[in-house]
Amino acid sequence: MPDELLQRAREGDREAFAALVEPHRGELQVHCYRMLGSLQDAEDALQETLLSAWIGLSGFEGRSSVRTWLYRIATNRCLNALRSTSRRPVPAVPLPVPVPAPEPSRSGEVLWLQPYPDVLLEGLPDQLPGPEARYESREAISLAFITAVQLLPPNQRAVLLLRDVLGYRASETAELLGLTEAAVNSALARARATMDAKATDRSPVHGGTDERALTDRFVEAFTAQDVDALVALMTSDAWVRMPPLPFEYQGTEAAHRFFTALAGHRRQIAAMVPVGANCQPAWGEYLRDPVTGGLHLIGVLVIGIAGDRIDEITHFETSVAPYFGLPRTLAES
Repeated sequence: MPDELLQRAREGDREAFAALVEPHRGELQVHCYRMLGSLQDAEDALQETLLSAWIGLSGFEGRSSVRTWLYRIATNRCLNALRSTSRRPVPAVPLPVPVPAPEPSRSGEVLWLQPYPDVLLEGLPDQLPGPEARYESREAISLAFITAVQLLPPNQRAVLLLRDVLGYRASETAELLGLTEAAVNSALARARATMDAKATDRSPVHGGTDERALTDRFVEAFTAQDVDALVALMTSDAWVRMPPLPFEYQGTEAAHRFFTALAGHRRQIAAMVPVGANCQPAWGEYLRDPVTGGLHLIGVLVIGIAGDRIDEITHFETSVAPYFGLPRTLAES
């Protein structure tokens, strides 16, 4: 059947081409997201990949699977995007407090980061990675992983994802990227060293009563602006981030100062609408309009869990809301 679809597609049958590539669309978008860190950029790269595949179908000789051929195109499209242009300009977004915030622990390095909706991960084909993969699929979509990957140079980034996430062998990766095996192995060693340096001792819980109890306590403390209770749920080295703002706060003392400033100058969150992002708990944050009584969206909040504590809190601005099906406003409740 795939051979028949391929032949029909080569003859100009667009429906056959769609049937040929559709099973791989979701995983290719995830791959582009890992490469670029932005869902918007990943969507653009995916469309360019499919267009290139359609145009270049006559050059596909069948020496690899269609899936591997598409990964070659997608990876190189992402590499071209990383090398040929600067990242999309970061929009000016006001700080979520109307007064100067406490001094951040450091300036953020990955300002273009966007969350990835869990709904886009549902129904993906059960493509098991190769035996040499080092990361489980859930870990390889986490915000911590995606952030760390963005700090790698383009070639190292591509090699790490192809080898340690997708499980391609060194020889296959070399062919995909047009490199020698020696170059692949060298890039992989450097990439692994960087990733290991960024790694944390995460022992995440995946659903169940423990996670539900923790997230319930988090929502209660966050909406009540109970800073002491909120900080008590965090690890001692937890991060608070707000891309695209270049402010990052690490540790309970810095988090306490930040959330105290926030509580003193912003109305309480009136509703937290649960969504899923990067296989992590997430919510749409809504404030109540004092005039109309309606609720309006102010951002998307994603937390990371390590054991029985929260080790990262990331606030994203409202432009990502449509990806999660979050309306800008909610009726009075």
